[in-house]
Formats: sequence, structure tokens, C-alpha cells
Amino acid sequence: MFKLKQMILMLCFVLSGALCHANNVTETQNEKDGHQVSIELTESTGASSSDKSNAITPFINGHVLVVAFSENLGQVTVGVASIAGASVQCLSVFTPNGLQVYIPNTGNYIVTITLSNGDVYTGEFSVTD
Repeated sequence: MFKLKQMILMLCFVLSGALCHANNVTETQNEKDGHQVSIELTESTGASSSDKSNAITPFINGHVLVVAFSENLGQVTVGVASIAGASVQCLSVFTPNGLQVYIPNTGNYIVTITLSNGDVYTGEFSVTD
């Protein structure tokens, strides 16, 4: 009787771990529905030693733009505007922290990241339903 009880408890333990893993895989797949926004250096002051576009990762998922910084770039200004020029959001943040911007309307947008040394990085993206 004791061995049967022990086997049933062990089976429950293994199955709960398998279900947790399956749930995590599903959530990870849902998070990958968006896509990365390509970004490039559009204006350089010459004061920086190298291109920092590899340290900036903008990612659009539905109506949410996430901008992540993988290294300390100091204080940066991040602006999001429509292609027509209407401003959606303009924020100043310290890196390596990131930020999220909710974009309520569909359309084409530009994200502009200005570093403290004056270098400007831009990327274009679209928000669709």
C-alpha cells in the first residue's frame, strides 16, 4: 500500500512539472508573435567611438513598442511619432533600463532614440490589428 501511494505521488509530481513546462513553452510562443524593429544610426556627432545600434533593441508586439538597452548608454530620449509627424510619446530614460510605449492607432510610425552625446538612431515600424 505504501509503495502504491508513493508511486502515485511521484507520478503527480512528474506530471505537474511536465504541465508547467508545456505552459511555459506556449507563453514563449505567444510572446514571439511580434517582430524586431530594425534600427540604424541616422545622425552622428563624431563624439562616439562606435555605432551603438547593436545595444538598442526595439520590438513591436501588437500595439506595444518595447525598447530595450543591453548596455549603459547614459540618459537617452526616445520619441515615437507617426510617419505624418504626429507625436505619440516622448520619454527620457536612463539605460540599461528599457521602456514600453502603447500605440493606440494602427499605421506607420518612427521611433527616434537620441543618445546623450547627440547620436540619433531611428527605426520605422507598422502597427496593425
